[in-house]
Amino acid sequence: MNSKDLKILEKLKAGNPSGYKELFDLYYMPLCIYSLKYCDSFTLAEDIVQNLFIKFWDEKIYMKLDGAIGPYLFKSVKNNTLQVIKKKSKYYFVEIEDQVNRLLEDEVVDMTIIEADREKLYKEIEALPIKCKEVFKAIVLDNLKYKKVALKLGISVNTVKTHYSRALKQLRKSLDTIIILLLV
Repeated sequence: MNSKDLKILEKLKAGNPSGYKELFDLYYMPLCIYSLKYCDSFTLAEDIVQNLFIKFWDEKIYMKLDGAIGPYLFKSVKNNTLQVIKKKSKYYFVEIEDQVNRLLEDEVVDMTIIEADREKLYKEIEALPIKCKEVFKAIVLDNLKYKKVALKLGISVNTVKTHYSRALKQLRKSLDTIIILLLV
């Protein structure tokens, strides 16, 4: 079990709100990136993750956990993302329903795979063209809005969107799956 998870879980169970901040800082961005594996909208991914954190706190789900928090969060994000997509879809196909159900039955995330994927992601980010890399890092890693990135880099908002779109397209093409962890 992850020692960070254990410390955070102890703080949460003791009623220490700093544990929640540590949990958020550790898992927010990786969970958003993981949600992107199942949906195409970073905004939707953020909404899903934020709702999970609210539910986690409001319903005191951490009191029911004895082990690692990470696997629970990743599985919840996957399930919640698939459910949101399922509700938003206009058409119903039996094959898609079967695929969603199979994905919902997947087991816990293997941390060694996550580490290998993270390293692979770092390499792929560094391989991006310079402007695409700058824009991607500013939006995803620094959590800046398009306007702020445009001002920071001295380019138009549309150019920011274009570079960001190209970066995502190249990362999706070069990676087998969207990588679960980005920066921890």
